[in-house]
Amino acid sequence: MRFMSRIAFGGLALFALSGPLAAADAPQFEVDPFWPKPLPSNWIIGSIAGIYVDSQDHVWINHRPGSLTEREIAASDDSRVECCFAAPEIVEFDQEGNVVQAWRGPGEGHDWSGNEHGIFVDYNDYVWVGGNGAEDGIVLKFTRGGQFVMQIGHQGPGLDSEDTSRVAGASNMYVDPQTNELYVADGYRNHRVIVFDAATGEFKRMWGAYGNPPEDREMPEFDPFATPPGQFSNPVHCINMTRDGEVFVCDRAHNRLQVFEKDGAFLRQIFVAPESAPGTTGSVVFWPDTEQSLLFSSDDANGKIHILRRSDGVEIGSFGRAGNMTGEFNNLHLIAIDRQGNIYAAETQGKRVQKFVNMSGL
Repeated sequence: MRFMSRIAFGGLALFALSGPLAAADAPQFEVDPFWPKPLPSNWIIGSIAGIYVDSQDHVWINHRPGSLTEREIAASDDSRVECCFAAPEIVEFDQEGNVVQAWRGPGEGHDWSGNEHGIFVDYNDYVWVGGNGAEDGIVLKFTRGGQFVMQIGHQGPGLDSEDTSRVAGASNMYVDPQTNELYVADGYRNHRVIVFDAATGEFKRMWGAYGNPPEDREMPEFDPFATPPGQFSNPVHCINMTRDGEVFVCDRAHNRLQVFEKDGAFLRQIFVAPESAPGTTGSVVFWPDTEQSLLFSSDDANGKIHILRRSDGVEIGSFGRAGNMTGEFNNLHLIAIDRQGNIYAAETQGKRVQKFVNMSGL
């Protein structure tokens, strides 16, 4: 049996792994209860829809102001109430948890998603966002300061994984610095990875599970003991790429990560807690050592973060649990990681981001 103990240490909570799956090389983390710092201007953050750490180790989020209740943003309608106001959709934090800047997403000259989802900051400091609302069919590109640059796709209902002119519920993005190609996890309605030219928006290629052409047929209900389906279910929830060019895709509803070459050639798949209720592969990030030797997968179903060896997919540890206290997760949505190995966890129902400090070195 494996268990996790929570130990107070220096004002932080230390999460220590033990049991037969724990390994000497499994990193240890402490939650920082004082990160981020209080937001300026009496802002409050809603459900966090995306999180990413850029090349400066700044943490970016986009959130859903529409998820905030009347009580949470009471100051918006009553001048006698001090707090709160909805923060702008896009917020950038530094390593200490200070707000560096924040900007609104909606504006003239482009559509805006009905339900925000996903954020990525590329090697040229362009900021990409998507959305998973019922009519969200777009991916948007902005400058670091929030100036609109480009829209890929258009709004509208329905799905069509053969349509190369738009997306359908795009959940996350990644730009390859070697080719300047935009990879999109598409998504909440479509069943594919789709790739565009990040400068022009031109369609390049797409694929479904196992590198097959994507299909929009109905997927079977999750059964941990059945043969996994030959196509992505919904949502295709994340996409990320290693330094050596392996493309990881989250098929969240079937607790699996599929790994591809950049051209869509299938390499392997990794199941995370395969007998769990679905939701163990919400996002994946890589340990920032030279080999990127570890994977971290966010598990909403169980409220934890799994640590796996990249080489064989074997789990060597995990931390977290469902709950509302510091260090626990209320609807763990996505995670991000910086160059020091610190992990940032974004929650939807919890409407917060938490920082887990790497205590083990690299």
